[in-house]
Amino acid sequence: MENKAQWKKLQDKLEQYINVELKEMIISNARNKEGVTKVKVRPVMLKNELVYQVSSFKGKQVFHENMTPEALCQNCIKWLQNDFGQMEAHHVQGTLICLTNKKGTLTVKEKKRPAATNEKAKNSSEMGKDVQIKERKDVRILAEERLQELSHNRKKKYILEENIPVGFLIDLGVQTPQGKIIHSAYDKFRQINRFLEFVEDVLPALEEREVIRILDFGCGKSYLTFAIYHYLHELKKKDVQIIGLDLKEDVIAHCNKLKDKYGYTNLQFLTGDIKDYTGQDEVDMVVTLHACDVATDYALYKALKWNARVILSVPCCHHEVNRQIGGKELAPMLKYGIVKDRMAALATDSLRALLLEKEGYDTQLLEFIDMTHTPKNILIRAVKRTKMISATKQKELVKQEEDFTKFLGIHTTLQKLLEE
Repeated sequence: MENKAQWKKLQDKLEQYINVELKEMIISNARNKEGVTKVKVRPVMLKNELVYQVSSFKGKQVFHENMTPEALCQNCIKWLQNDFGQMEAHHVQGTLICLTNKKGTLTVKEKKRPAATNEKAKNSSEMGKDVQIKERKDVRILAEERLQELSHNRKKKYILEENIPVGFLIDLGVQTPQGKIIHSAYDKFRQINRFLEFVEDVLPALEEREVIRILDFGCGKSYLTFAIYHYLHELKKKDVQIIGLDLKEDVIAHCNKLKDKYGYTNLQFLTGDIKDYTGQDEVDMVVTLHACDVATDYALYKALKWNARVILSVPCCHHEVNRQIGGKELAPMLKYGIVKDRMAALATDSLRALLLEKEGYDTQLLEFIDMTHTPKNILIRAVKRTKMISATKQKELVKQEEDFTKFLGIHTTLQKLLEE
């Protein structure tokens, strides 16, 4: 009963602490050292809404997710019950410390911030009232200041900053020569920076490489290819070799002119098909942005053959599964074209993630950019595992693939390539 009361106390305290005045929360002392070893939480304002950015640390990788106050409260309890032994929440009003063990025994301690004292106020009841009124005003003003501080109305810190001219951004029509972002290209600017954030997250997986070899399949105008080179070589001072591959000869010729103009000597662009490309024996990172339909499957297969450490893929079009998907149980959904399209897209990318996981990768499906800009907004991020999973887990993944594809009536190009 006493332990149950402690968990109820924790929930009540979390509801008090998870608000605009929370500074930082740290969940640590992981029970599984091979999984997420630490979680950090900080409040941010997104589109005038207070949310909590959750950063999960796994090995050398960091994964980010935004949560509502309610979701964060529930997850904190779940983390302490199942995954972690300690939590500290640092708040304007004090610090909450929670300790738990594998048996579920919980200890909750709270260190209140010392209240400001005023000797003269103690000697005068009237002055005491004045102090209380002032403290209430101070709390209100502090909350307002915190909201302003957290608000994303202030200038966002991008990896490629505004008002700092970058040659390829100017030539590709994203920036003016003075470094200002062209209004019609602002979504593209955010997209480039968002992608670089994904690259930044997986950089620890590539740290041991003397030269980081990257292949960008279906590079198109190469906004992201140039951005990756600029970020890794110019900003992070890494030795890189990057190849961009696309079918359009005129686009490739233009990109090669630009890279010569910037002196990007270890960047080259080639004309070719993903399916037939054989120019490399080993690649560290494979990138595909909007490779259409099964072209994504061929790119993922090439990455697996090269034993790539990192895969970043934003698929486009899912015609193969759209033609195959069926079953009378799904008839109420599949009779609507728009629903069938979305179902096919989600099924395809979920299966791709499962296959990558089966082949030895920690895999996530993440939002690339906001859905309002494009419906093709799912990014597959896969990082090669440093340790093998258990035979039991491997069998479980195989069974999931069999059950999933049998239920939907599908058999994809990536599956066929791996079977061969």
